[in-house]
Amino acid sequence: MNTDYTAQEIQDLVSEVLETADENGVLPIVQLGHPVLRQRATAYNGQLPTQMLEELLEAMRQTMYDAPGVGLAAPQVGIPLQIAVLEDLYPIPESSALEREREPLEYFEIFNPSFVATSDRQAEFFEGCLSFDGFQGVVTRPADITASFEDREGKEQSRSFSGWQARIVQHETDHLFGTVYVDKVETRSLINESELWHHDDLDVATARRVLNF
Repeated sequence: MNTDYTAQEIQDLVSEVLETADENGVLPIVQLGHPVLRQRATAYNGQLPTQMLEELLEAMRQTMYDAPGVGLAAPQVGIPLQIAVLEDLYPIPESSALEREREPLEYFEIFNPSFVATSDRQAEFFEGCLSFDGFQGVVTRPADITASFEDREGKEQSRSFSGWQARIVQHETDHLFGTVYVDKVETRSLINESELWHHDDLDVATARRVLNF
């Protein structure tokens, strides 16, 4: 699949994708098997006019809310650009928040991101993906990172994240380099969400015993 796009090709593709939005501005989410999920996305360097970029970001945000999810990368709506939107303000039980090291994450956008681990701590927990709908699995990731990225104005940013926030940033950044969480998952931990909901706050230790992984 072509990974070298002119600005005009990107604009034409974004226009086509935006036309697929429903009456609420929600875009279709592509599923695993679509080639765009397996390519390194093109770095964003101003290929889109300001209004088109704003329309795309708003559509991605509404699509993330509708799913619902805590992040959405441009490739997940069929656009091979290094852009993602993130937010996690959903109410969850305090026990779950403690187990995940989860702090609320206000909405923000990342362009051309990268990250580095800032400690030796590793964290394992269930992850899901809007592009592999209906399943979750255990993924081990660095628990503390510093992410470098640009905002929509092209200004360089650097932020540190820990726990669940670090997991979200890593998951979305992976999407921009053709990686999905099933590439890193403990295969035997994969569980259909219809089964997962039968277990109340299934932690990883219990899951290892129940699912034998």
